[in-house]
Amino acid sequence: MRAQHRYLLDAEHPDTVLSWLNKKTTIQVLGKLAAGALPMTHATLDELPDTKPLRHLRSMLVATGALPARDEQLNRLERWITSTINSHDDPDERQLLRRYALWHLMRRLRRRAKDTETTDSQAVGIRRHLSAALVLLDGLREQGRTLHTARQNDLESWLVSEHATHRHEAGHFVRWAKKNKLTNLDLAAVRWGGPTAIIDSETRWNQARWLLHDDTVKPEDRVAGLLVLLYAQWPATISRLTPDDVLTDETQVQLRLGREPVALPEPLATLALALVATRRGHATLGDQGTSPWLFPEDGPTARSATPE
Repeated sequence: MRAQHRYLLDAEHPDTVLSWLNKKTTIQVLGKLAAGALPMTHATLDELPDTKPLRHLRSMLVATGALPARDEQLNRLERWITSTINSHDDPDERQLLRRYALWHLMRRLRRRAKDTETTDSQAVGIRRHLSAALVLLDGLREQGRTLHTARQNDLESWLVSEHATHRHEAGHFVRWAKKNKLTNLDLAAVRWGGPTAIIDSETRWNQARWLLHDDTVKPEDRVAGLLVLLYAQWPATISRLTPDDVLTDETQVQLRLGREPVALPEPLATLALALVATRRGHATLGDQGTSPWLFPEDGPTARSATPE
């Protein structure tokens, strides 16, 4: 524990260190780790209550090399998911929630994060999605229904009830379940009718993240919405784009929004290419009424979406 001792002595704010050391939990855990009564592992700390003093202790042990670095946000999220699902009463619904959380939400998060650490907003988003699924299932159960046996009017009754929270996230759960043939319910994504108030930066980025990564939303709506949010494009401008405005070479994908094309980052670039391939595929198959526009809808009218 010499490295930890030196770390504490060299702290920039000794008063803060003394206050932390005076916490009963800190002293007990440090004493047991130093005496060898507790193994110096992440698993050991995971079994203790998740408090701020414990989080600080873990970060100190990582900083001094006593513990390996890991994605703490992700690990806390995984423990919360396990605890939340295990506390649910119905065993069949626990299995459903585990499939939704682990094989859909978390798999999508890991695919998106890759080698970067989980952000707080990502963890909050996962919690909101799982919490919404729980609230919906509880609401259906109060009507004597499950997700599998519920009828459309049962869902609509819940949607107008005072207990319906996180409706957007609940819609994501319903669409995922229907895609996997687990329900016949429909809860359509909300189509944007224009801004009703000034959108702050954090809200705008949250909406952009949703459009970038929610594959239950139509590709054309995702691309159009991202052009509004990230590139401040007017719907009228977006509506006049054609597949020929998407330019590709060996290194990047570009979109001609004005005189000079702009480079599209991933995953927006992949979404744009997929949209172009869809439009050109329709033209190749000789669809009647094939539109020349990238976002066709009875002529050049804009399409976009934002979450509730």
